[in-house]
Amino acid sequence: MSDTVLWVAIVVAGLVCLGLKVLGHLVPEHWLAQPRVARTAALVTVALLSALVAVQAATSGRALVADARLPALAVAAVALALRAPFVVVVVLAAVTAAVLRALGMP
Repeated sequence: MSDTVLWVAIVVAGLVCLGLKVLGHLVPEHWLAQPRVARTAALVTVALLSALVAVQAATSGRALVADARLPALAVAAVALALRAPFVVVVVLAAVTAAVLRALGMP
């Protein structure tokens, strides 16, 4: 793929994102106040965040990997289930990953 094609694709994608953002501001507010729309928006947000976490925790480039990030994610999930403060969740996950990497886990 040439640099020109890549930059054209980036500019087009940026313009599409900008257009969607502007379109979102033009949607009548009473449409967004409906319970079904609010529930769907909340679920889409959770699904997108979950997908992002899964991709970041279990892949490296195009390969699936099982490294220190997965146990760290499990520790974070348990801490969240126990209603630990967010800072504690982050610190526990970071310490878990650091300890496992120090012990030789990739």
